[in-house]
Amino acid sequence: QVQLVESGGGSVQNGGSLRLSCVASGYGYVSTCMAWFRQAPGKSREFVAGIHSSGSARYADSVKGRFTISKDGAKNLYLQMNSLKPEDTAMYYCAVDVFARVCEISRDAFEDWGQGTQVTVSS
Repeated sequence: QVQLVESGGGSVQNGGSLRLSCVASGYGYVSTCMAWFRQAPGKSREFVAGIHSSGSARYADSVKGRFTISKDGAKNLYLQMNSLKPEDTAMYYCAVDVFARVCEISRDAFEDWGQGTQVTVSS
């Protein structure tokens, strides 16, 4: 059973930085995509960034140049968030697609999810 545990959320001011972490366990597949999604109150869950086991990464346009996704080994995922804006306020979720050829941006492609960590950016 896949388990994903996020940490690192918190409250920062406009322009601040945070680093999210996700530790995955319970799977051993070679071709995977690990990704971050976020969901703000009243909005649908949206793709933020993903990184494939090949090393290829992709980002949502709204975070390009500000956020960086990285991995440490096969199952430790990070999201460095710089120049945070109030519109980045959301619950951030770690997700895994264990049979991924590439990182998809649709939430339907991801089978397993963490519980989320809250990020709040004040103006």
